[in-house]
Amino acid sequence: MLLRGMQPGQWAQLIGNSCRRVASGSQHVFLCVADHYEPDWGSADEDVRIERVERWVRDYPPSVAGLEDSLGRPPQHTFFFPLEEYRPRLLDRLAELCRGGFGEVEVHLHHDNDTSAQLREKLDWFRETLYEKHGLLHRDAQGQIRYAFIHGNWALDNSDPGGHWCGVNDELNVLRETGCYADLTMPAAPHPCQTRTINSIYYAIDDPERPKSHDTGTPAAVGRRPRADELLMIQGPLALDWRDRKAGVLPRLENADLHARRPPSAHRLDLWLQAGVHVQRRPEWTFIKLHTHGAKPPNADVLLGPPMRELHQELARRAQMNQDFHYYYVTARQMAKLVHAAEEHVTDPRDALDSRLEGK
Repeated sequence: MLLRGMQPGQWAQLIGNSCRRVASGSQHVFLCVADHYEPDWGSADEDVRIERVERWVRDYPPSVAGLEDSLGRPPQHTFFFPLEEYRPRLLDRLAELCRGGFGEVEVHLHHDNDTSAQLREKLDWFRETLYEKHGLLHRDAQGQIRYAFIHGNWALDNSDPGGHWCGVNDELNVLRETGCYADLTMPAAPHPCQTRTINSIYYAIDDPERPKSHDTGTPAAVGRRPRADELLMIQGPLALDWRDRKAGVLPRLENADLHARRPPSAHRLDLWLQAGVHVQRRPEWTFIKLHTHGAKPPNADVLLGPPMRELHQELARRAQMNQDFHYYYVTARQMAKLVHAAEEHVTDPRDALDSRLEGK
């Protein structure tokens, strides 16, 4: 089934997006690559895990050499590293790459049949370890260590219909209380963990008695101040690709996943732009959150090779052809801060990037 569990309204929205044209006028595009970075993939042994990480440390800088966004900054990569795969040597090497100005590390977790207390203990430990031992993550103005989160197996807030891969109905509260500033798990389609809310930046409030509290929420909007009990949800684009049809008839799903069988392209960029993920009342700011599993060798071939470089070159070409088109490479942390900048009536994202995001 193409989109298991999708509601009629979601189909209508996806079809509408596929016909949508990007508005004329000034456009600011924020590109974030959120990597479910799993060196253990395929039950790899230690030597393989090390080589997978070393490949990124060695090859990422030359793969983006000479590329820059509208502010002259290189492409950024956000490594969501699995808590359960923690190995100091691997984190130290990724930290070196990030200190070179190429990205940041955030928190990823696969778990099953867990409890709130156990989850809180794990997240507290991993957050402190990343910050204290590896110089990763950041403290906010109140001194709290903050992190972004992606849930393994898409099962955020115990949302898997079969009851697997989580177990914690109050997971959103646990995340928020342990320093999570945003969740970037969605989209999950065609997986049944997909939320009813699509192509959105919004805030979810946890119902501790029920799973999948992030199924709906309150949209982020200019002038709206988030509540203390809300968790920011940043979704990637979800669309129908009518150019690539299953059996020559049904459109394939565009879910912003970068992998060997579906590399980035100018056509996919058009679909991401048409999805129009934005903060309400700031439609000229387009948020494109892509996801991938970059430790898998076939995917690394794409991400560190010509296909990804060609995407960056396509962005540069569009900016050269259109003086109103601006693009920015951002980490997950910077994308979340841009959401808050939009909420606070900032109209030029360059001001936000210069004054609010750098050096924090």
